[in-house]
Amino acid sequence: MTMAIQIPDSIQPIFTFAHPALMTATMLIAFYSLYLGIQSWRTRLAKGDEKKKLLEGNFANRHFQIGSIFLVLMVMGAVGGMAVTYVNNNKLFVGPHLLAGLGLISLVAISASLVPFMQKGNAWARYTHVSINFALVGILTWQALTGFEIVQRILDSMTKAS
Repeated sequence: MTMAIQIPDSIQPIFTFAHPALMTATMLIAFYSLYLGIQSWRTRLAKGDEKKKLLEGNFANRHFQIGSIFLVLMVMGAVGGMAVTYVNNNKLFVGPHLLAGLGLISLVAISASLVPFMQKGNAWARYTHVSINFALVGILTWQALTGFEIVQRILDSMTKAS
């Protein structure tokens, strides 16, 4: 049994392209969070005047805040992407893009769960967090490429239909 949901034609394009737009912004935020994380790491290792100067950037706190926003956007993007796909097609397409997206949600949840341990100074948690996030950014980059292919197919079908 399928549940058909009809979206008004006037907002259909907005609805269809909300996921790609959100995930593009999310990817940019991921790279900014990576930058802040590297700066936070540099601050932690710095000494003397260099450390004082880096501390002014408040990188650790900004990394934590941007990372929290990233977590929310990833979850919203995954749920939203599946919702849009289901509403537009009355089914989900179980393929590499969906499966990698679900894997990314798992990775971001694990990474976020390590924060309390990192705040207590656990090196294993920090190294695991960094490793997971490098993998996450790599997979997210691949996701963007497959996502652009999907967007291109949608645009092609829209131009053929009109």
